[in-house]
Amino acid sequence: MGDVWKALADPSRREILVLLRKRDMNAGEIAENFDMSKPSVSNHLNILKQADLVSAEKRGQNVVYSLKTGVFEEIMRLLMSLTDKQED
Repeated sequence: MGDVWKALADPSRREILVLLRKRDMNAGEIAENFDMSKPSVSNHLNILKQADLVSAEKRGQNVVYSLKTGVFEEIMRLLMSLTDKQED
């Protein structure tokens, strides 16, 4: 889960996740929302893929990125278990 925390630590990557929450996008569409080079956006996307936070699917000439919610659900369960006070 270390990759997840690393991926979420960067504000640009968090913004990419917010964009993908709205709809699936290709790298060019994502890059239009940032003042950074396309290779930098691709690097951020690769980090998000390695953390299993986004998926990538080849569609014609483009690779379309989608938000994956499974890891977020796991994180929420973990955080909820840490805040759940149980008496032993």
